Amino acid sequence: MLSIPVNLGLPRVPSLVTSLPGPHAQAIIERDRAVTSPSYTRDYPLVVARGEGCMVEDVDGNVFLDMTAGIAVTNTGHAHPEVIAAIQAQSANLLHMSGTDFYYEPMVELAEKLASRAPFPAGAKVFFTNSGAESNEGAIKLARYYTKRSQIVAFLGAFHGRTYGAMSLTASKVVQRQNFGPFVPGVTHIPYGTHASLDYLEKHLFPTILPPQEVAAIVVEAIQGEGGYIVPEDGFLPRIREICDRYGILMVVDEVQSGMGRTGRLFAIEHWGVMPDIITIAKGIASGLPLGAILSRPELMTWPPGAHATTFGGNPVACAAGIATLRLLESGLMANALQMGELLQTGLTQLHEKFPRLSLPRGKGLMVAVDLWDEEGNLDRNLRDRIIQEAFLRGLLLLGCGKAAIRFCPPLVIDSNQIHIALDILSDILSS
Repeated sequence: MLSIPVNLGLPRVPSLVTSLPGPHAQAIIERDRAVTSPSYTRDYPLVVARGEGCMVEDVDGNVFLDMTAGIAVTNTGHAHPEVIAAIQAQSANLLHMSGTDFYYEPMVELAEKLASRAPFPAGAKVFFTNSGAESNEGAIKLARYYTKRSQIVAFLGAFHGRTYGAMSLTASKVVQRQNFGPFVPGVTHIPYGTHASLDYLEKHLFPTILPPQEVAAIVVEAIQGEGGYIVPEDGFLPRIREICDRYGILMVVDEVQSGMGRTGRLFAIEHWGVMPDIITIAKGIASGLPLGAILSRPELMTWPPGAHATTFGGNPVACAAGIATLRLLESGLMANALQMGELLQTGLTQLHEKFPRLSLPRGKGLMVAVDLWDEEGNLDRNLRDRIIQEAFLRGLLLLGCGKAAIRFCPPLVIDSNQIHIALDILSDILSS
């Protein structure tokens, strides 16, 4: 087992020593404004210097409890010693040799491990990418190539990325699409997560404007991420599988945010016992290094050499981190995600009973969200945003999603004491 002595000495609880943002953070933010794109979304003025486990420290020495994991990326925690050791060892031998043109063992080893764990009956074929958006771009190409069909069904509220193919599937927020058209043609969106939506697809769209014989794929998130951490109705995902089987359509499951152990299973789709045709992953696959993958049933990946390729996808250092990450997930972190997720949902349920403007929680494992409501029972985005800002000022890092939801997606190394700290901070905010 890989191990090196890494202990940054960060406290395991929030510790604020300056006003926020502190002077060093303010200076860096000013430098950032002068040179970086305004399209970045910065929810609050956090300037991170280092991280360890579930804690991050800013450039002024303030320490925060991180319930974001870099948007569900650092599943093994910040600076896990075994991941760092794998990165260091691989970096000393080989930083890059494009897997498009040549071979190296870390890429093969990680592909073997992912293929053996994919929920397909006969293993999988793997194509490595740099990101979730790139994984979804490739999945669109593969589905169209294999089926020789052009149409794609996606869902309202979906987020699959911001590159053109992925953006054409995305239907989460208007700002992500406004003024960027025309989009990749052949995409039809329907509401997510309900049997009524699938009824509409079969009874109204298929007989009129969307011949099922021309549909290459239905692309669906196992749990909708940016759309609000929405868990679909029972039977929704199995029914998509049935529709796909009936019409020869491929079922593409986007596990970019929900995958790699976050829900307590390696892939969230496993909670429903459904076998997709293609799975896309990224985020938590390599504990923070840029890596993604497309997993498909072996018989689907028939495209010839040169049909799809990448210079950096499957980089040897990223793959080494991915191997260490997978080992850690399977040696206890997925089990911890289930236990801590249950504790988190229990605590949030108790907060709902005390503060009815906070909804009951939803989610699986450590992919959990609550909505905020106003006194008339409408979703209250302003209240949600104020709570996130106030949490930052108290040393707790949170992110929003959906229309008025707070998402909880901490590193999977989080412990019960840190769960209670987060709940206590949230309770104090709601009481103020």
